[in-house]
Amino acid sequence: MLAVAGQRTDVVHLHPQDNIVVAARHLAAGETVAVGDGQSITLSQPIKLGHKIALVPVAKGEYVRKYGQIIGTTTSAAEPGDWIHSHNLSNGDFVRDYAKAQEIPAPPTPIVGRTFQGFRRKDGRSGTRNYIGIVSSVNCSATVSKYIAEKFDKNVLKDYPNIDGVIALRHGGGCGLQYGGLQHNILARTLAGMARHPNIGGYLIIGLGCENASIGYLLDSQSLLQIDGSGKRHLPPVLSMQDLGGTAKTVEAGIKMLAELLPQVNDVRREPIPISEIILGTNCGGSDGNSGVTCNPALGVASDMLVAGGGASVLAETTEIYGAEHLLTRRAKSVEVADKLLERIQWWLWHTGLYGVEIDNNPSVGNKEGGLTTIAEKSLGAVAKAGSTALTDVYQYAEQITAKGFSVMDTPGFDPPSVTGLVAGGCNMIVFTTGRGSCFGCKPVPSIKVASNTPMYERMIDDMDINAGEILHGKSVDEVGREIFEKIISVASGEQTKSEQLGYGDEEFVPWQIGPTL
Repeated sequence: MLAVAGQRTDVVHLHPQDNIVVAARHLAAGETVAVGDGQSITLSQPIKLGHKIALVPVAKGEYVRKYGQIIGTTTSAAEPGDWIHSHNLSNGDFVRDYAKAQEIPAPPTPIVGRTFQGFRRKDGRSGTRNYIGIVSSVNCSATVSKYIAEKFDKNVLKDYPNIDGVIALRHGGGCGLQYGGLQHNILARTLAGMARHPNIGGYLIIGLGCENASIGYLLDSQSLLQIDGSGKRHLPPVLSMQDLGGTAKTVEAGIKMLAELLPQVNDVRREPIPISEIILGTNCGGSDGNSGVTCNPALGVASDMLVAGGGASVLAETTEIYGAEHLLTRRAKSVEVADKLLERIQWWLWHTGLYGVEIDNNPSVGNKEGGLTTIAEKSLGAVAKAGSTALTDVYQYAEQITAKGFSVMDTPGFDPPSVTGLVAGGCNMIVFTTGRGSCFGCKPVPSIKVASNTPMYERMIDDMDINAGEILHGKSVDEVGREIFEKIISVASGEQTKSEQLGYGDEEFVPWQIGPTL
C-alpha cells in the first residue's frame, strides 16, 4: 500500500508477505494508524519516519520480512504497533536460493530517438562535461597538482567557454604498496580510467619520481601511450618532480603545458548524441528506511528506461548488495555472470574476515537513525536502484565498462571510493540517492542527488535535485522514475546539478585502497 494523492499517509505496507509496515511520517505513541484493508494498529511508542512497525504478532526467532524478503530474525517477541529495530532484530543466518539465470527478464520495450547534447571524442566515446585533468601518480605530487590547477581559475578560463574546469585528481596512495600487486593494479586502473575518461578533454600526469606507482608502470600497464595519425607512439604529457628539480619548477612546467592544452580542449562543441552513449553509475549514501521505498525504486525505473534506450546502467557497492544478491543472480543473463557476482561476494566475506569485520556492521549510525537495521534490509533497498532488466556483466573495481544494459561493479560501500571506481570505469553520469542527506559530487562527472523523503529535501533544498519523497504523498514510483530519467538527459546536456553549483567534486576522488601499507 502506497500513498493516495490528497490523503495523509501514515505507514507503507510494501508487500503482502511483509509482517511490518514503514512509517511515512513521524508518529506519536498511542496513535492509531490505518494499514489497509480496513485494519489499523495502535502504536506502543513514538516511531520516527522510515522506521519499522510490527503489523502482526512476531514471535522471538521469527523472520521479519520487508519487500517480501527476509531482513532478519527477531531477538524478542513483538506485538502489533511495536517498534522493530536494532533492539529486537538481527541479521542472522538464512539460506538464499540463488536460482542462477533462472528468471532472465525479457528485454524492455525499446525507447528510440532520444538524444542528449554531448561531446563526441575522437575515439568515438561521448562526454557530458569537458574538463582538463591533472593526475597525481602518488600522494607526494598531490600538492603540486593542486597548485597548478589553482592557477586556472574562472578568470583564466573565461576565454575558454567550452572548458568546465581544471581538476587536480589527488589521492592518498601511490607508494608503500607491492609493485604489481592488487593495490597497485587497482590504482593504475583508476588513474588511467580518469585520464582517458570521455569527460576529460586533456590531461597531465605528475609524479614525484621514486614512488612504487611509477608513471612508467602506469603508462605501460594501462596502454596510455598516445598514437598519432602515422601510427607512432608518443608519451602523454608527464612531469617528474625529481627530474625537474622540485616543486616550483614542476609547477612552472605544468602551467606552461596546460596553457598549451587550453585551445585544443576548448575546440569542441556539444552535439546531439543518442542516449545509448550514456553510462549511468548509481550510488546511494546516507540511506534511510524509505530509501528502498521511494528514491531507489524510482531510480530503478530510470535505469530501466536508459537500458531501453540502449544505454548502460551500473550498480555498485558490493557490501550493500550482500543479503540481496539472490535477486540479481536470478536475473543474470548466464550462470557465468551470476557466478562472477557470487565470487565477489565470497571475496568480500574473506577480505572482511581477515580483519575480524562483519559485513552486517555496514549500516552506519545515520542509516540506523533513519530506520535501517540489518545489512539485508539495507541491501534489499539498495538493489532497487538496479531496476528490473537482465544482469549482463560484473566488473572489477575501475574496470572499463563495455557492455550495454544493466551491470554491477565491485566497489566498497563508502561513497567516495565507490563513485570513484564507477567514474574511472567510464560512467559519464551519476545518480546518487540519499535519505539522510549526503552532500556529494565527483568531478569530472555530474551527480544528480535524489532525496527519499520530503522533510530532508526541504531542509537541504540547496543540495537536492529531485524529491522522491513525493511518492509517500501520492506520486507514483514510475512518475518519479521518469522525472529522474529526464533529469539525466538534461544534465548530460549541460544543465548543472546542485552539487556542481556548490563546487563539489575536487575532494571526492578517492581510489580504493586494499591491503597493508608497507
